[in-house]
Amino acid sequence: MSIMPDHWIRRMAADHGMIEPFVESQRREGTISFGLSSYGYDARVADEFKVFTNVDNALVDPKHFAEDSFVTRRGETCIVPPNSFVLAHTVEYFRIPRDILVICLGKSTYARCGLIVNVTPLEPEWEGQVTIEISNTTPLPARIYANEGICQFLFLQGASAPEVSYADRAGKYMHQRGVALPKL
Repeated sequence: MSIMPDHWIRRMAADHGMIEPFVESQRREGTISFGLSSYGYDARVADEFKVFTNVDNALVDPKHFAEDSFVTRRGETCIVPPNSFVLAHTVEYFRIPRDILVICLGKSTYARCGLIVNVTPLEPEWEGQVTIEISNTTPLPARIYANEGICQFLFLQGASAPEVSYADRAGKYMHQRGVALPKL
């Protein structure tokens, strides 16, 4: 398995729409960096946030997910309450090639503030905006900035394409836009 370099990511974005919109170089001007890096792509978080709250003593259950366990906020920033959790999504829309698996790592700027980003792998032939899980591990409120970098995606090429891709099995999170809530 090989990690794919910047020139491959750029070509796949230009020729196959792998990442849209695509930022060809890393942007930093007073922002948390985003765009193409040496061996990955730093994606931006959109301005829609689902902030988990315990106002109604809600229970988070992936088999019976209740929308009253969060409040939806839109804006240039989002405050993540102490020891809490937010769902968001990428600005970018991804189309993953059949022989590629994508893994995600959080940005160090946020990690150094106690914010942990989790994204499950983007499987071969999955496409959509990526739902991002952001945990505030600190006892303090923490701010997230919309339209700035939130995480880095690394593209791993397999020795060959899989027999069955995410698209082949009609995965339940295919073509998602916005925040995708848990599905069975």
